[in-house]
Amino acid sequence: MAQPSAASPAGVGSPIPTAMHMVIVTRLKDYVSNIVKQRKPWSEVTDKSAFSKPSNLTEATSRLRKNAAYFKVNYLIIMMLTTAVTFIMHPGSLLILGLVAASWVYFFMIRTAPLQIGGRTISDREKLIGMSALSFITIFFLTSVGTVFFSALSLSLAVIAAHGAFREPDNLFIDDGETQQGLFNMFTTPAAPTTLATAV
Repeated sequence: MAQPSAASPAGVGSPIPTAMHMVIVTRLKDYVSNIVKQRKPWSEVTDKSAFSKPSNLTEATSRLRKNAAYFKVNYLIIMMLTTAVTFIMHPGSLLILGLVAASWVYFFMIRTAPLQIGGRTISDREKLIGMSALSFITIFFLTSVGTVFFSALSLSLAVIAAHGAFREPDNLFIDDGETQQGLFNMFTTPAAPTTLATAV
């Protein structure tokens, strides 16, 4: 009579992590989809007739701010592609980064049994802190992954800064509020438009 009650918690509790992971994956898909929808046509990014040398640093800064607000998603894609190409050119660093990512997937998504060290059960919070510390040490101190990443980041930022400074934003439809938020407003969900019916 005791066996069903003992097996019941395991049977009931096992689908919970899977359901939670599905919710996270669904939210991430919606999040990424919302960001991708804000991408501008690449023909606008590479329009040769819209490039000119800025007259001074103030104009270059103003152009960069406006272009960052308008081409924010395109700039993010450029950063991701530059990082990917840089890591492909350094396969050793790519392999280490893949192993670090695989360890995160294993400990937080694949492994369902509690982690025990020295007979003590490790909580999810302790596991998160431990994995974060090990990943940070591995990437920035034990390997060259951190150097490769910062090289890719510096290169992509230089490309974006050059494009933003030389691309004339005069023919772009840029909202003033959007200009203030710049690159970061791509991560916010657009508010629902206010209509006459909702206002009444």
